[in-house]
Amino acid sequence: MYAVVDIETTGGSPKFEKITEIAIIIHNGEKIIDEYSTLINPEKHIPPHITALTGISNEMVENAPKFYEIARKIIEITEGCIFVAHNVSFDYNFVKSEFKQLGYDYERSTLCTVRLSRKLIPGLKSYSLGNLCNSVNIKINGRHRAEGDAMATVRLFELLKERNIKDGSKISFISSREGKFKNLNGFVNPTDLDRIPEKTGIYYFHDSEGNLIYIGKSKNIYQRILSHFASNVSRKAQEMKGRIAGVSYELTGSELIALLKESNEIKEHKPLYNKSQRRSLESWGLYNSYDKSGYLNFRIKRIHDENKLPLVSFNSKAKAENELSFLAEKYWLCQKLCGLYDTEGACFHYGIRQCNGACIGKEPVKKYNERAKEAIKVFEGDTESYIVIDKGRENNERSVICVEHGVFKGFGYINISDSYLHTREILSCITKCHDTRDARMIIRAWIKKNRVEKIIRF
Repeated sequence: MYAVVDIETTGGSPKFEKITEIAIIIHNGEKIIDEYSTLINPEKHIPPHITALTGISNEMVENAPKFYEIARKIIEITEGCIFVAHNVSFDYNFVKSEFKQLGYDYERSTLCTVRLSRKLIPGLKSYSLGNLCNSVNIKINGRHRAEGDAMATVRLFELLKERNIKDGSKISFISSREGKFKNLNGFVNPTDLDRIPEKTGIYYFHDSEGNLIYIGKSKNIYQRILSHFASNVSRKAQEMKGRIAGVSYELTGSELIALLKESNEIKEHKPLYNKSQRRSLESWGLYNSYDKSGYLNFRIKRIHDENKLPLVSFNSKAKAENELSFLAEKYWLCQKLCGLYDTEGACFHYGIRQCNGACIGKEPVKKYNERAKEAIKVFEGDTESYIVIDKGRENNERSVICVEHGVFKGFGYINISDSYLHTREILSCITKCHDTRDARMIIRAWIKKNRVEKIIRF
């Protein structure tokens, strides 16, 4: 089924302009089976030059329905149809924009009669609807009006289908998406890929035996998945592409949750082609402990256990040592107790009177540990308890991420259509997750660099 669409607008940008008229003609591939057209009140002024082009004036749309009043009709009549238009990106993006302003994600597969015409009727000077129809003897009754242009597009569409059959061409009239499936490996069904939404989430690649071989995330999982099949940048990418036999996905709404789920599931499942991401983002950590005498000690070690979180992590040992050396001097900490000076006796700083002698038991434990704990506060950074409220998977839903005393507790989703929820109710929707160093880093970095809808501190 095809929904042949034409619109008239107040201007050329869907970001700033509005639709003034729409016509939709439903075609089953053989004949017209339904039609719908109406003027639309754009709720803004129609410029004189647009009225001169389309003939649609402010007076004509004054009593016309607003877009939200006909939105349901558009959804219903185009349901299950491929959205067809001449220069389809223009019409489709305007319709999507109008729905987006209503809080609805309108998605249809698309087909462009301009692209089809360039393939099936090559060599023309112009492929604008008016000039193209003149070239193939299609009469337009009402140029630059939605109904007239939509009907002309239908006749052009029918002519192109006939020519495609007559010439023995193998050009697809299924969807503009289908052209992107030419790089598939023969195991993956294009129909299954065509059902994947262009939304935020994580996706999974499986081999022919059902084994999970790769996990990824994206704001647009459909486009990202297709990019894997088009990729020939490395031997590894080509090898993985050849092994993909199944694709699954999960929508998250929130990019932050997608990042957290991807990080956690890669570590849990260890997919074959996520080797580099299995490792933590940082490989060296600073740990603290008490020695037999009760002094607070610091040590820089490689991070091996995600369950034992360091005070802070670094991507090199040198950076960790530089940071610890700086803090040892600032807080008058002992080099030996910080693991920066290996000796049986006093540290070097004690000899130059920059250490009070904790290394040889001269400084009282309590006094030394007070300064060491002040240094730890620098490393602890964010120890607050807060809830991050961000985008959900649907318009009436929000994602919730909980951090308590600096520890990642989990995430969930709340429905906001009923009423405002208190902190206690929000926390009840949280699904507990394993706290890892990477999860903490992901949350802190995301909040620092990106805007979220709301942060509730408790």
